[in-house]
Amino acid sequence: MPSLEEELFPSTPGKFKIDRAHNMNRQFNRCFASTSTMFLWALFLIALTASYLSFQSFVDSGSRYFTASWGGIQWEKQIRNSAQIHRSKGMSVLVTGAAGFVGSHVSLALKKRGDGVVGIDNFNNYYDPSLKKARKSLLNNQGIFIVEGDINDARLIAKLFDIVAFTHVMHLAAQAGVRYAMENPHSYVHSNIAGLVTLLEACKLANPQPSVVWASSSSVYGLNEKVPFSESDRTDQPASLYAATKKAGEEITHTYNHIYGLSVTGLRFFTVYGPFGRPDMAYFSFTRNILQGKPITVYRGKNRVDLARDFTYIDDIVKGCVGSLDTSGKSTGSGGKKRGPAPYRIFNLGNTSPVTVPTLVNILERHLKVKAKRNIVDMPGNGDVPFTHANISLAQRELGYKPTTDLETGLKKFVKWYLTYYGYNRGKAVH
Repeated sequence: MPSLEEELFPSTPGKFKIDRAHNMNRQFNRCFASTSTMFLWALFLIALTASYLSFQSFVDSGSRYFTASWGGIQWEKQIRNSAQIHRSKGMSVLVTGAAGFVGSHVSLALKKRGDGVVGIDNFNNYYDPSLKKARKSLLNNQGIFIVEGDINDARLIAKLFDIVAFTHVMHLAAQAGVRYAMENPHSYVHSNIAGLVTLLEACKLANPQPSVVWASSSSVYGLNEKVPFSESDRTDQPASLYAATKKAGEEITHTYNHIYGLSVTGLRFFTVYGPFGRPDMAYFSFTRNILQGKPITVYRGKNRVDLARDFTYIDDIVKGCVGSLDTSGKSTGSGGKKRGPAPYRIFNLGNTSPVTVPTLVNILERHLKVKAKRNIVDMPGNGDVPFTHANISLAQRELGYKPTTDLETGLKKFVKWYLTYYGYNRGKAVH
């Protein structure tokens, strides 16, 4: 029976027996090699495990990315398709507040003439979101993609600029309404100031920088009593928080123009109305209440003077918006650095024909064929102003802006839309 020694150091048939010391050294090397191999295998297994965990983490993060409210290959494809330009020397426009009243109409007008349009809207519940969803459907039918998101989401805005080199931004997203500011002031600062800055930050860093056209408001004229309101008039007496945020927006955009070379055009809208309008506006709520047999509240100013507004039909506002985009001029910055002066402009967009609120009600009564139940009360101190009246000579000269729709005609079109949209033409109302 072979000894243990022989088992460890066996002889090799047909050869000389190996020296024991030499065999011990050889076995030691063999054991060492085996240990090294095991060590290498251990390292390999550790590396494999780490790689798996890393890959799993990548898959998980990718899964979160693709299941998020925005992001993913298909999402990016929809944005690129929507942004495609279909006319010579066309533009690619990011429209904020695209599911809003003015935003949806401007988006449709741009798309119709062959420009690329991508919208963004947060679909908040300031008024019935179903109206915004209906506008979104109209835009989708025309190949316009609307991203559901907030302009305060800097990551989202940066991603949009990463996907598309927008030539222009039409910034219409805002918290609207004068009276609501007394209930929820923070929403105005969030949207009209913080949101504006977030958007401008993305614009300044974009390469190339887009030209920016944005919605200010006739409310910036505040307590100014000089009429008609001109762009050179003082705007340092806001009568509401809404007006103050819009005035702040004008100062902020001027700063970004001055420091970063952004081309900026501010548009002071005067009481926009028309189909698919905002339900919180007087003409809209008057129509609803008159048809439902409910009383309407008609405010009057000091000394029982009727309130008057420079009502501007939506189609005329759209002409002014598109004209502003077409004449905006280029931004001069690159990657946040200014290379020269860029255009900075402000225009009134109104109808320049103020009409009193009682006259508005008279027109609605005529088109609805229903008599209104009026409650006449003095105007409370809620930020409203007694009158608005636009001097539009600058917009006429620089933009070719020319309003063509008077209130009688515009309200007739609105009433026709309203009756159809809410089912009155089918013998029922769906309010």
